Amino acid sequence: MRLVFGLVLILGLGLAGFAVYTAKGYIGNYQAELQRERAAAKKIVPTKDVYVVTRVVEYGERLAQEDMKTIAWPENSIPEGAFTSEEDMFPEGPETLRTVLRTMEIGEPVMQVKVTEPGEDAGLTSRLKKGMRAFAIKVDVTSGVSGFLRPGDRVDVYWSGSLGGGNNVTKIIEAGIRIIAVDQTANKDRNGAIIARNVTVEATPKQVAGLAQAQATGRLSLSLVGAQDDTIADLAIEVDQKQLLGIEEAQRVIEEVEEVCTVRTRKGAEVIEMPIPCTN
Repeated sequence: MRLVFGLVLILGLGLAGFAVYTAKGYIGNYQAELQRERAAAKKIVPTKDVYVVTRVVEYGERLAQEDMKTIAWPENSIPEGAFTSEEDMFPEGPETLRTVLRTMEIGEPVMQVKVTEPGEDAGLTSRLKKGMRAFAIKVDVTSGVSGFLRPGDRVDVYWSGSLGGGNNVTKIIEAGIRIIAVDQTANKDRNGAIIARNVTVEATPKQVAGLAQAQATGRLSLSLVGAQDDTIADLAIEVDQKQLLGIEEAQRVIEEVEEVCTVRTRKGAEVIEMPIPCTN
């Protein structure tokens, strides 16, 4: 009887140990899985719906509701100016459409700089900032940077003309002025070199008056400013023909001749001249 009791006790202890071991392993696995879920939850980034285009849209097209969809976009990397709600995209209702100003590829976010205000077209009036005016400058292959100018570029404007008296001068009159159209297009996505006849720039009314006077009295040339260049050219830059050729004006050198006074005396047939101080 005692033997049976001992065997039962041993068997009970073994089963209890096995149960404890099994429970410990289960709890360990549960805790590991819980930690993995917590780590995965920390990696989840908050998102927000952003409007993107569902097809390639080009300059001048009307952007309808069926041309777009919303996708989840990480909140901390939403592009500046992107539309995140229907109220922002269609403030006047879905029937009042925006016009595309820049070509957008499939899946590209719709941003304020790429479209007009609701109901506006893609003309120059939608490209001008408040208080600015459009002014056309006549150009050719040389004065227009060989046709490589595009809307959105910045240029320095140089005036070449005569100041009278045969003195020809070239002077910078505007620095970093923005181009809004080349010939009859304001499309920024044009590629290649096109020899333009007119370049339209954005300027203040005072700048327009200066450019008009300069264009009427001389020849204007444009110098392209680099896309990453934020320096402003010195408006005091001026070169005339004589400076260019290194010609210096002749200066008359007046030599002072010392005045000499003399007195003549005669000794017989000989005449002697003797210098004396001049008394004037």
